[in-house]
Amino acid sequence: MPGQKLYPRATVKKIVKAHSNCSVSKNADVMIFLDYMLFMQDLVKEASIEAKKGGERGITARSVKKVTADSLAKFKG
Repeated sequence: MPGQKLYPRATVKKIVKAHSNCSVSKNADVMIFLDYMLFMQDLVKEASIEAKKGGERGITARSVKKVTADSLAKFKG
């Protein structure tokens, strides 16, 4: 749909500002969203690999839980 936003920019900025007690630059929310999308892509990829190793048909909560800590460590700032 033309003109539809992917996420509410103002809401993301308010949440970040509330948690960090710092002002948020003009496009910081875009960078946060992109980093989140890269994290989710990596998490799904790693969970898929883990699921295949475990003989599962698809990604399960168990396979996601196994790889979450490693994926979070990759994206820690």
